[in-house]
Amino acid sequence: MRNLLTNLFSLALTLGGVLLLITTPSHSQTKAFTPTRFTVVTEGPADAPAVLLLPGLPSGREVFDAEAKILAPKYRLYRLQINGFAGQAAGTNASGPFLAPVVAELHQYLTANHLHPAVIGHSLGGLLGLMLAQANPEDLQKLMIVDTLPFYALVFDAHATVAAVTPQAEAMRTQMMSISDEAYAAQAAQTATYLVNDPAAQKLVAANSRNSDRAVMTNAMFEDLVTDLRPALASIKTPATLLYPFDATAVGPDTSKIDSVYSGAYSTMPNLTIHRIENSRHFIMFDQPAVFDKEVQTFLK
Repeated sequence: MRNLLTNLFSLALTLGGVLLLITTPSHSQTKAFTPTRFTVVTEGPADAPAVLLLPGLPSGREVFDAEAKILAPKYRLYRLQINGFAGQAAGTNASGPFLAPVVAELHQYLTANHLHPAVIGHSLGGLLGLMLAQANPEDLQKLMIVDTLPFYALVFDAHATVAAVTPQAEAMRTQMMSISDEAYAAQAAQTATYLVNDPAAQKLVAANSRNSDRAVMTNAMFEDLVTDLRPALASIKTPATLLYPFDATAVGPDTSKIDSVYSGAYSTMPNLTIHRIENSRHFIMFDQPAVFDKEVQTFLK
C-alpha cells in the first residue's frame, strides 16, 4: 500500500500536464452559455463539423495546439480548459465536488450551443468524455479516449477497489497540499520524465503543474482516483476509440501486461476500438504527433 501511495503521488503531480506556451490564443469565445467550471475558445469555420477537445489534469488547451493547427481548416474546434489548471483562475472549482459539476456544465454548454460534436479527451479529459457519454449520450457523436482508464488505480493493482484506494488517495491529497513549493516543484520535474520522452516537453509539463491551483488539482486527482466507471461501461453505446501508449524503454518489450490492463478494463464497453501506440508515454500527442494525427483523422472520418 505504501508503494501504491508513492506511485499515486508521483502520478498526480503532472498527470495530464500540458505544453505551456507564452502566447494565449485570441480566438472568439462562444457566449450562448457562460460556464463557471471551464472556458472554451473556438477555431475553424463556423459551419464545419464540431470537435470538442478536452485536456487532462492539469493541462491547458495548448496540449492540443499541434493537432488543432491541422484540424482547424476543416473542423470547428471547441477547445476547453478547466478552471484552476495551467494558470487559469480556480473560480467555482476552488472547493467542493469536481467531476460531476464539470460534466453537468459540459452538458449545459453543448445544449445551449446546439452542439453534437466528436469529442477527443486526454487523460482526465477522457474520463470526462466517458462520464458525459454515460449521462447524456445525445450530447456527443463519438468519443476518442487518449490514455484513460475507467478506474485509474488498475495501473498499480489489477485487483484495486475504490474502498482500498480511497484512504491512499486521501493521504496523497493531504501530503500534496502540505509539502513546500520547492519539494512540489522537484517532484513535478521528476515525474514529468515518466510522462513524456522529449526533454523540452518534460520541462513544460512540469511547469504546467507548478502553475496550476494546487487545491483544484489535488481535489480533481482524488476524485479521478476513486472513480470507477467500469460498472457503467456496458451502457455506453457511443462509438469510441481508445489510444494507449507503450514504451519498451520504460517497461521492457513485453506488451502483454499493458494490453491486458486496458483491454480488461474496457471489456464490457460496446462499440469500442482499441489501438496501442508504440514508442510513446502518456502524452501521445507529444511523443508520436504524426501517429496521433493519423489516428485522429481516421476517427473523425
